Amino acid sequence: MRRFVRIFLRITEVTTISTKDLLVNESIVLKEVRLVGSEGEQLGIMSSRSALEYAYGRGLDLVLMAPDAQPPVCRVMDYGKYRFERDKKEKEAKRNQQIVKIKEIQLSCRIDTHDFETRVNQARKFLQGGDKVKTVIRFKGREMAHQDMGRAVIDRFLEACSDVGSCDKPPVIDGRLLTVIVSPLKNAR
Repeated sequence: MRRFVRIFLRITEVTTISTKDLLVNESIVLKEVRLVGSEGEQLGIMSSRSALEYAYGRGLDLVLMAPDAQPPVCRVMDYGKYRFERDKKEKEAKRNQQIVKIKEIQLSCRIDTHDFETRVNQARKFLQGGDKVKTVIRFKGREMAHQDMGRAVIDRFLEACSDVGSCDKPPVIDGRLLTVIVSPLKNAR
């Protein structure tokens, strides 16, 4: 019995139906549909069989566009061309989207000047490259009693990076961490 269940589960995993594709031609098994022509003109309500004959008569496909409408809406079109153009638009949108990475820089309350300058220079490189910078100060032990020192370091850091980036919101304390996110300026690139 267990073996049968495993085989059945494998079969159901393989036969998933893609929700991206629409029902086309003979897969539309509805009583009646509202038909829209290839140029967008309304052709009225008719049986799905006569709508399919209409589409085949013009050498096109019948595509179910709105299955939840009353009655469902079908359109006469070249489905291959429609899918090609839809995929092309999706690829173009994916290519044009900008991916923003968040780089993290850790500071401490007792950071020395040279270490501080090194971290500021690294943050400036990240900001000029278009990435956001998350600056974190981790309070250790008794440093929690002196959070004002951490805020002073963060303020110095924000002042040093002010020409290439700006903070979206003021520094936030979350447990033992004091964090602030610095976004690049639009004209700094």
